[in-house]
Amino acid sequence: MARTSKTQASTANGVKLPPRPAMLKEVKPKKKVAAKPATAKLTIGDKISVDLPIYKATAGASCIDVTSLYKDTGYFTYDPGFLSTASCDSEITYIDGGEGILRYRGYDIDELAKKSDYLEVCYLLLYGELPNKEQKAWFDYKMIHHTLVHEQINFLFRGFPRRAHPMAIMVGAVASLSAFYHDSLDINVPEERELAAFRMIAKMPTIAAMCYKYSIGQPFIFPDNDLTFAENFLYMMFATPCESYEINPVLADAMDKIFMLHADHEQNASTSTVRLAGSSGANPFACIGAGIASLWGPAHGGANEAVINMLQEIGDVKNIPEFIKKAKDKDDPFRLMGFGHRVYKNYDPRASVLREACHDVLAELGQEDEPLLKIAMELEKIALEDEYFVKRKLYPNVDFYSGIIYRAMGIPTSLFTVLFAVARTSGWVAQWLEMCEDPESKIGRPRQLYIGPEARKYEAMSKRK
Repeated sequence: MARTSKTQASTANGVKLPPRPAMLKEVKPKKKVAAKPATAKLTIGDKISVDLPIYKATAGASCIDVTSLYKDTGYFTYDPGFLSTASCDSEITYIDGGEGILRYRGYDIDELAKKSDYLEVCYLLLYGELPNKEQKAWFDYKMIHHTLVHEQINFLFRGFPRRAHPMAIMVGAVASLSAFYHDSLDINVPEERELAAFRMIAKMPTIAAMCYKYSIGQPFIFPDNDLTFAENFLYMMFATPCESYEINPVLADAMDKIFMLHADHEQNASTSTVRLAGSSGANPFACIGAGIASLWGPAHGGANEAVINMLQEIGDVKNIPEFIKKAKDKDDPFRLMGFGHRVYKNYDPRASVLREACHDVLAELGQEDEPLLKIAMELEKIALEDEYFVKRKLYPNVDFYSGIIYRAMGIPTSLFTVLFAVARTSGWVAQWLEMCEDPESKIGRPRQLYIGPEARKYEAMSKRK
């Protein structure tokens, strides 16, 4: 078994831990700056004209502040899906879909994937800076020693049918943590917010592994504090009390990269859900539970599961030309899943990292010729070479490769979105903390364009047609 990190072991044996960072104790001043004297002039009809301030972004599009629009004009803005509306300002993640850029706190994702590990990225997301050696040892120790869940949570699992979808269990189990950890529910106390953050990030792999073990009728495996974050997850997933389990370093490295690449992705549906729930003052565990529920939707977190379903539909390498023809036919409902991306109009920067990891995993497990994965590799080759796909930039994305890696590892498709939730928790928590520390934060209250009936009078039932 790959035992790791002498630092972790020494701290556990009584060596004095380095002092904790104090970053979460202060509410940092806002960095939103008005681009004076730049303003946007909005004219409505002949009588209404209003100047709206423009706020400068450090990267990407700047924003017009419409906060006073209704007060000054009597109008709201209409933006279904909030596709042109910034719901908050944030210092955490920057995406440029056109250029294929993803950065955490200013660091390009490919550089982090090559030089960091998942827990270092978690520290970066939470505290805003990469840790030094002492801070990293302290943070790893904290994460590792919060992985165990309350023993009574076992009884919660027993209340679900064995065939329940793992995401259904995940939503309930995570939200229920608020019933067990009363010392980390006061969102107005920085130390309690930080403790809740640690608990959610650390316990999520344990709960995910419990979902898997419960579905197959095997006993839960306790976490091992001598293992890294990714190693521990694989251990809890696949070990049994009957025999020793050897952790494959290639698989652990691939899993760590998947966690890192999925850690945060700006204001997507689930992150916005966490922020919206948090804006009401809800406890952190309930907020993350709401995020998991949002992630469950097939339009959000289920994309890598859709990749495997597509490969199963194709069935054989010899059928690929037929399906490629269908994919090119705009009138055919068939679509290649895992190719292209709604945000990235160029190559998904996370995909280039996972492509290498994917091929390493398949080679390590000797699965290059496994029928389903053989289809995937042939589709990848076509997408990277065929003029139709290259011209439209329909390259394999992160969901394509993560789905193949999970399949090769023997992880069932029903658990794919659960693993997404494990990785994304660090981003959700960082976004939630940022919202809690924002002195300008308000409870979310989207407006609507009402198109229902005008005022009408109530009729007695005897007079209704």
